[in-house]
Amino acid sequence: MHEYVEKLVDLTDPSCNRIYNMDVEEARQRVLSGSPESVRGIAGSFALVARSGKMVRLARSLDRPLRYFLAKRHEGPALVVADRIDAIHSWLKAQGFGDQFHPSYTRMVPAHYIVEIQLVGCPDPDPTYTRYFDPKHNRLSTDLDEIGRQYIGALADEISQWLRVVPENEPLGVCFSGGIDSGAVFLTAYHVLRKLGMSPSRLKAFTLDMGNGPDVSQARHFLEPLGLSLFHESIEADLNTLDVGETIRIMEDYKPLDVECASMALALCRGIRQRYPDWRYLLDGDGGDENLKDYPIEENPELTIRSVVHNTMLYQEGWGVGRIKHSLTYSGGLSRSYARTYAPARHFGFEGFSPFTRPDVLDVAEGIPFIALTDYSVEKLYSLKGDIVARGVKAITGLDMPVFPKRRFQHGAVPVEKLRSRLPATEAGYRKQFLSLYQ
Repeated sequence: MHEYVEKLVDLTDPSCNRIYNMDVEEARQRVLSGSPESVRGIAGSFALVARSGKMVRLARSLDRPLRYFLAKRHEGPALVVADRIDAIHSWLKAQGFGDQFHPSYTRMVPAHYIVEIQLVGCPDPDPTYTRYFDPKHNRLSTDLDEIGRQYIGALADEISQWLRVVPENEPLGVCFSGGIDSGAVFLTAYHVLRKLGMSPSRLKAFTLDMGNGPDVSQARHFLEPLGLSLFHESIEADLNTLDVGETIRIMEDYKPLDVECASMALALCRGIRQRYPDWRYLLDGDGGDENLKDYPIEENPELTIRSVVHNTMLYQEGWGVGRIKHSLTYSGGLSRSYARTYAPARHFGFEGFSPFTRPDVLDVAEGIPFIALTDYSVEKLYSLKGDIVARGVKAITGLDMPVFPKRRFQHGAVPVEKLRSRLPATEAGYRKQFLSLYQ
């Protein structure tokens, strides 16, 4: 019997882990244990790989992409793990295995799961998936004041933990549109800084301006009544500089709305980097829409309000592991699309952070009794988010947060019709561009 010699190639950067309550090695041992409760106890942002003999276990937080590829070697399988597809491709080419590669053969570790892979040769067994974060659905009362207090209270706790590990001399930027999510992050960060005795002068609220977009005016109207206009700074960019090929190469995906969003993120990060060469830390509100189910259902023919309010973490995880529509290559929901935020920030040397992606915040969001509060009314669902967040911000910070109608990040920097004239392609066209990177 041939004895296979397995190989694990871990291309992840351990310095990118931002774990608050233990060192990386202890967190890795928790993943190796396979215990959901133990992994759930890891606080912060992580993408971890752990091995014992022929068994490999992987786990990630919602805000950290993690991918793997199983290569065939004569002496046995090689498991290559990285945060990016192109990193896996480069390693395979350098080792002479480039002809085995296709981007669709890579696999994304789904957020909130421990993935176990056995390196036992050919044929390779399927991975096994163990959920480590399983919030209880509909556990809260219908008291909107209490829901808001718990939700923004959890947000404040996450920001507080993050601030304690960020060097006190570092400035802090908030990607800011004046919308509900970025507004809540900015005001809560401002409040927490003061509560911890740290200087709020470290904050800046950066708004992308590509000409005649509504976000700059909205941001000003948000901050002025609160007496916080001095924190605001516009970052101007030229729409004609958007390069969809660059966006697709950096984010490694082709969903049109995510391509639009990542294009704006790249423009904002590029502008901040040009103005502030040494800036490192950025906060944002990504995940807030997903948490409070605030997406236009009518734009997605696959969805009804019943599917949205009955399926746990639908917007965060898609239809779920083991379902027909779950993509092995890309996972689902925000678990997939967080690359639109992670990749642009990483490309320009920023460390990004959205407190809305943390399990303790999601736990409150999933506990909201959406069915009882909406009675399956789409209009009631759409009005809930602003009401809950504004009540919560008032309860935690004492500030009266302005609430404006929902608008996607990419549609606030420039009018939608102008953006679409620059980024007109369909998903099929973007997918073709992505695949061309590896032909």
